[in-house]
Amino acid sequence: MRVRPHFYLVFSTALCATCCAQDFPSVVEVERQPLVESTKRLVEALKFVGAPLSAEEQQELQKAYDSDDDQAIVRTAQKVLDPHCVAGVHINAESRVKVSVGPARKELIQNGWRSYLVKVFNEAGINPPLQIESPNALPVYQRGKGARQKPKTDQDLVDLSEVKQRFMDATMYQKQPLTPRLSGLKLEYRIVQLYSRDAGKREAQIGFNVGQGTQDLGFRNSVPVLFNCLPATKVILGIKDHDGSPTTAALVIRDEQGRIYPNPAKRLAPDFFFHEQVYRKDGESVELPPGEYTVSLSRGPEYEVERTTFKVEEVEQQRVALQLTRWIHPATLGWYSGDHHIHAAGCAHYDSPTEGVGPEDMMRHILGEDLNVGCVLSWGPCWYTQKEFFKGETSELSTKDYLMRYDVEVSGFPSSHAGHLCLLRLTEDDYPGSKVIEDWPSWTLPVLKWGKEQGGVVGYSHSGWGLGLPDYGGNGQRLTTMYYRNRRGGQQGRAADTLPDYAMPPFDGIGANEFIVTSVHDVCHFISAVDTPAIWELNIWYHTLNCGLRSRISGETDFPCIYGDRVGLGRVYVSLPKDEPLTFDSWIAGVKDGRSYCGDGLSHLMDMKVNNVALGEPGSDGKISQLNLEEPGEVTVTFNAAAMLEAEQNETTRSIRNSRLDQKPYWHIERCREGETRQVPVELIVNGQPVEKVMLEADGHIESLKFKTKIEQSSWVALRILPSCHTNPVFVEVENQPIRASKKSAQWCANAVEVCWNSKKGQIRESERKAAREAYDQAKVYYQSAMKAAKTE
Repeated sequence: MRVRPHFYLVFSTALCATCCAQDFPSVVEVERQPLVESTKRLVEALKFVGAPLSAEEQQELQKAYDSDDDQAIVRTAQKVLDPHCVAGVHINAESRVKVSVGPARKELIQNGWRSYLVKVFNEAGINPPLQIESPNALPVYQRGKGARQKPKTDQDLVDLSEVKQRFMDATMYQKQPLTPRLSGLKLEYRIVQLYSRDAGKREAQIGFNVGQGTQDLGFRNSVPVLFNCLPATKVILGIKDHDGSPTTAALVIRDEQGRIYPNPAKRLAPDFFFHEQVYRKDGESVELPPGEYTVSLSRGPEYEVERTTFKVEEVEQQRVALQLTRWIHPATLGWYSGDHHIHAAGCAHYDSPTEGVGPEDMMRHILGEDLNVGCVLSWGPCWYTQKEFFKGETSELSTKDYLMRYDVEVSGFPSSHAGHLCLLRLTEDDYPGSKVIEDWPSWTLPVLKWGKEQGGVVGYSHSGWGLGLPDYGGNGQRLTTMYYRNRRGGQQGRAADTLPDYAMPPFDGIGANEFIVTSVHDVCHFISAVDTPAIWELNIWYHTLNCGLRSRISGETDFPCIYGDRVGLGRVYVSLPKDEPLTFDSWIAGVKDGRSYCGDGLSHLMDMKVNNVALGEPGSDGKISQLNLEEPGEVTVTFNAAAMLEAEQNETTRSIRNSRLDQKPYWHIERCREGETRQVPVELIVNGQPVEKVMLEADGHIESLKFKTKIEQSSWVALRILPSCHTNPVFVEVENQPIRASKKSAQWCANAVEVCWNSKKGQIRESERKAAREAYDQAKVYYQSAMKAAKTE
């Protein structure tokens, strides 16, 4: 993700204005609605480029939004935004441009970027891009980090005396949530970003135009601006892990005004422009101007977030010591984290989605989030460039504690309409007989079968898409966290509102849609969770488990396509035998066997056993995760649990807790908080129903817990802290009978097969449709048989 240095930041607000030729533009009348909407977009854009307005300024704007006085927003927008403007631009009725100097403090950073606003009075009402120009801009080959072109001949060089006057770069920000062009409104704000190569006092001629011939007469389309260019200090970071060893961590660095460093919009890989954080290892550095800074230091969900302030002096270099603190370390207990769905390209987050970034960049992010295993998946939009990194083995960049492997997501392929697939541990990444993506099968069963037959571990991605449940009443109440918690306690709702839910999804998305068929054919090892709404993901899984099927659950992020914040927001924790080294083969075998639990990493359910059968280990008759009972009877479930909630709630955590279950973050420990306490409920699940519950203090301590429950019929047994953590099941067979836990679940599954067929059949090739129909019919017969065998409604 190579980004060339440039200025940018544009903000759009609809206004009517009058403007003096010499003075900074001032607003007289503005229509309320477009002004409010454009101001909100601007505020979001400023956050995105790392130059947010202060909390007080945002509160002042919000108060104006809520006011009944239409002119309040006009006055307040200018009062808040004008002080951030480096220039004002007036486009007269003839589309001529003249510029005035803005009131913002004229300060740049050596080898860095600063963001400013530009206020535009658009009297002509035109909508071309606003362009910035300066004779002081550096030639491409002399620019700072990111410049790639060099002069080829002497003729490519400009006069030496002229070069000495060039010290800066400038660009307009024209990406979302803003627009590439002016809106045509009378007045709007745009964002510009400025770079300086030098330190000291430097004067730049700053001009603007809206196309050839739009410059005003008398050179009034540019103004001289004297900048104070602050010198950059090389700040060497001493980053130590909880045990004092050097490590890699995530850092969010802000100055006293809340501006983020390095400037997000101008970053080069491995730093990503859509992140606040950067990843640095011990001994690496950042360049900062003198001043006071706050750094938030973290390394994935198993660490506490450390906040430290430090002062940068005007010196060539200085050191800052940073110390990480863990609240839990599952790997030392034999549980290794992983995210099996990461992308290095393809998503719009990357500057060049078809190319993306390289393995070294992704490895840094895996290390910085303390992710023991990261699976980087090539997929449709980047298939032909990223697949070159596929080797059929663990990357050579891996270490003994941190593994990276390139594999495949079947997304953007002919079968994608029936569900995207994660194909892991492949030895061959090209489907037999295929030369291009379009040659692959148009439904998922053949692909899963091929992946499994070559020794791969295969399953569905972002499972909830297409499996959304109805929002009864249409008011969103059904999907609120509190409503779900009350339903679970039986205080409100109806039978159809519980997990498993018997409402029928549309099966019209790209999640685990065809899972309803392929799980019957024993070609799907797992269904993914954590990156889509928990109830949608779990519902289809619960129903199929109730019918005796045994696909496992795993955790993923789909970085950065669903969650762009960081890798490993969704995780699966896999248990390895004591003293066994971490290898990809042993870890992925744990995903296949369900020797695992998944979640947000903020809660943990480890070492689950039902009687003497451990999760994912051989049990009765050598079958994985299976306990046999000669007759109905009581079982004992033992496990270790831990969770971490902030002791005091704040605006952010309350927002998470009270948001709908179909709003991000879909899985988060804060949604589990019981009232105003620091406790979360740990539930024992039998055949999809909570049968026991204990409250866990979410203070980071590991508690050894025990449940006892009676098993009346063959059942599956799991643990959950919903929606934060969920284990895989232990299967309990009574009197050697298969699990047939619910007639209603079996009927739901049989009906779902037909719903899925009607949704997908039109996109299955005619040459493959007969085989697909037969497979669907076989699945339906299985569920109908399960319905007849079930003794419980």
